Amino acid sequence: RGFVIRIFDKSGQAEYSFNMLSEELIPDIVKNVERAVGLYEGENVGIPEDKPLAFDKSAQYEIDPKELSEEKIIEKLIGIRKAGLAKNEKLVDCVCGFGYRKYSDIFISRNRDLTQNIMWANAMVSAVAKDGENIRQGYKGFSVSGGAEVLNKLDEGLNLAVDAALELLTAEPITPGTYECVCEPEVTGMIVHEAFGHGVEMDMFAKDRALAKNYIGKQVASPLVTMHDSPSAVSQTATYFFDDEGEEAHDTLVIDKGILKGGFCDAKSALWLDCRSTGNGRRESYERKAYTRMTNTYFLGGNDKVEDMIASVKYGFLLSNPSSGMEDPKNWGIQMMVSMAKEIKDGKLTGKVFAPIVMTGYVPDLLKSITMMSEN
Repeated sequence: RGFVIRIFDKSGQAEYSFNMLSEELIPDIVKNVERAVGLYEGENVGIPEDKPLAFDKSAQYEIDPKELSEEKIIEKLIGIRKAGLAKNEKLVDCVCGFGYRKYSDIFISRNRDLTQNIMWANAMVSAVAKDGENIRQGYKGFSVSGGAEVLNKLDEGLNLAVDAALELLTAEPITPGTYECVCEPEVTGMIVHEAFGHGVEMDMFAKDRALAKNYIGKQVASPLVTMHDSPSAVSQTATYFFDDEGEEAHDTLVIDKGILKGGFCDAKSALWLDCRSTGNGRRESYERKAYTRMTNTYFLGGNDKVEDMIASVKYGFLLSNPSSGMEDPKNWGIQMMVSMAKEIKDGKLTGKVFAPIVMTGYVPDLLKSITMMSEN
């Protein structure tokens, strides 16, 4: 909880953050702001656009966690844990979790008066299975722009996590190589996040730290690939009505049928690059500066059916349960960890499982290799 004052003039800009505000403290705050202004003289980045805008909006949710009570939430989690441990004698542990964040933002400038009230929540379940010295973990997580209603997804998540843990007990190491793969939606989401999330955050363009800067207007992906970033497209944890710099949330088209159209940026990067902020200026807290950061970044769905995608594979894998990933925007390298690869042979799943899986490569090569895209 705190406040940020941002000052612009034609010679530069400065910020001052604090967490105590009262009428008596205003003279001291003004003095501190005046001292801070001198730190950035000479940057000459101009003054951001400040068109008139005023609203007070709140995100929707079904169940307020506070009204549900901590006791009922814990009771639900304990019930899921007990149900998980009872599913199979090879299960040695089951962990459930729930968390939420409810916050309000106010943004005031010469022409803007904005208020937003946001709540997001997440829940997870993890199952651990053991067979001799072989120990494997299955995991399923859920997140929403909403409240404790996400807990209702844990029954489904428990079954998925248990099945994954038991299936992984039979997994074999994979032979490194290049394979044809079908990706489940969560894996596809990680690919778009790592491949063209960080790589088109335009504060990296301003610092000349992203290779994507040189490919605007060029083909970087299959014509099947259209990618958007939007804090207003879906009900998720990156959903908001305005960013931390007072820019109203809106959709940003990043890739259109394989052509890189642009990236997303914060207000300061927009001034440096002589473009408009896309509403992606996000702060970790009032104590930190705003950086360009992605929101809900996703590929548009296609017209292919999953069963047809699997049937098209002579030999390859169905990838599921992503765990982590990282990207090198400077060189456009990508690396992702996936918990499980299910073998496909002659268009059919064989039941054979491989793990762990590491995917790596050059981003345009990966995205240009996409030959089919399912509806979701």
